[in-house]
Amino acid sequence: MGGSPPSRTRADGSAGPRRGLELSSPRLDVRKERFLYRHGGYWWDGNTWHRPSQVADRAFESYDARPVRDALTVTAADLLARPGTPGNARVAKIAEFSVPVGALPRWHDHLALWAASRRPGSRPLDRCVVDLRAPELDPAEFVGRAALAQLAEIDPQDLPHEEYGRKDLPAPQVETEAGALWSKPVARDWAEQYHRVNGPQALLSGRSAFGTDQPLGLVADHNHLTKIIADSLQDAEDRRGKSRLGPGANQRENLAAHLAWWPAVTLSDNTDGLIPLTALRTTLVEAVIGGLAEDVARARRNQRTTVSLGDIRSDVVKLIDWYILHAPARTPALFGEICLTARLNFGLDSRDVGALLRRSLHLDSQLDGETVDALSIWHCPPLPPRLRTNIRGARIRGRPDKGAGAWL
Repeated sequence: MGGSPPSRTRADGSAGPRRGLELSSPRLDVRKERFLYRHGGYWWDGNTWHRPSQVADRAFESYDARPVRDALTVTAADLLARPGTPGNARVAKIAEFSVPVGALPRWHDHLALWAASRRPGSRPLDRCVVDLRAPELDPAEFVGRAALAQLAEIDPQDLPHEEYGRKDLPAPQVETEAGALWSKPVARDWAEQYHRVNGPQALLSGRSAFGTDQPLGLVADHNHLTKIIADSLQDAEDRRGKSRLGPGANQRENLAAHLAWWPAVTLSDNTDGLIPLTALRTTLVEAVIGGLAEDVARARRNQRTTVSLGDIRSDVVKLIDWYILHAPARTPALFGEICLTARLNFGLDSRDVGALLRRSLHLDSQLDGETVDALSIWHCPPLPPRLRTNIRGARIRGRPDKGAGAWL
């Protein structure tokens, strides 16, 4: 269909529902016990080394803590097994101290001076943690921006700007003249979170009559209203009879598409839409939690130690369908709030609640199975490492023909 969207549509093709989207990054608590940071965000909790916190776990309002494989803790005693020369270092005064631009010269000698200057009764050197070693931190294995884009399955040009968009990239493990470099696990974690944030909108978008990518729900509403208006225009012409020259079929379709656009947008516009998305999300959360409350009460009445979670009612699933099709970028907040509330109110394992969401959508959702699986993987609690691989590429590239066809 020819023509362009009504003039109120933005130059980038976005429409009303895009104006009120929530921030892509959740407000997550990262204030767990972290005693030491190294190598661009690798952290130690007193027992275990973890990779930089990147993958959100909304059920706990935190990030998924991912241990470093085969990590070796390096202590001051390990480093001082090769003695330094304290005389080559000095204790700086605060008034004259400035942070060196590069690596501190003769750092090993400074460590030796620090060890020699400690008071009696200080912590033993073999309990003074300095660094970590791990296979993934081998500089020969580090990757750059090209590999980061490949893992996220996007064009390198679509990566955040290396200077102005650094906050949207993981902290590098090392900076070189050629640019930032990351360990492969850090790059994979970043790509996983990228898909969690951007996957639903890519997966649940379709091409509108005006050639712009929009949520499938908006496209379906627009197509539906366009047909209603086009049929109404045809009926009006038929009532007038054939004596008057009316618009041709193409002109009538184009006029109907323009007339239908903003009514379709208004259905799910977050600012002044006919259906308030925030209120609908709250209602959906309460509906699912209400069903879980019945399951918990039944288990208590029967004096059972485990709770058997019944399927979510089909009418509720239909509304979940409508919500994620009209506001796909809000899917993380919906699934996360359900898992979080179930954990806080009833002590339910968020993985069990995530499995319930997936099972119920498979039973009653109009979305195809692959789309349901992708949404569940992205927005239910993070999976164990053995299940994280091979879940990204086809899901994002594959706006499934079956799923799209059901709505376009």
